[in-house]
Amino acid sequence: MAGQVVQIAGSLAAILLLFLLAGWLKLGRDARLTDERQVRELADETWSGFDAVAIGLDREGRGALAADREGRILLLRLHGAHGAGRLLERGTSAERDGETLRISTSDKRFGSVTLDLGGEAAAWEARIGAL
Repeated sequence: MAGQVVQIAGSLAAILLLFLLAGWLKLGRDARLTDERQVRELADETWSGFDAVAIGLDREGRGALAADREGRILLLRLHGAHGAGRLLERGTSAERDGETLRISTSDKRFGSVTLDLGGEAAAWEARIGAL
């Protein structure tokens, strides 16, 4: 009986340790972009030296658009706890439905991204169309 108590206590301690380790490693979290600073950092990480001068942030924090002084537009989205980004090319499809914008990249692995940009959706649609 004493052996079973020790075994159960050890198992509970191991589970607690794994739980704390997962939290420390930020595993299983629903990552979100919350502000422009975070978008700028992700843009620079994704495309080294990308200096965003305009940012369109999804209301739910799932992704963002960033434009630089050269007129390039970087589409960012979260993939788990990490971010991914693609520079948009001429001919990129951007379809607006009210305040949401669906952007389809030529990279099939990256796929399409739908962003809720609020009142900025029309301006970003025009900007992408002008590439």
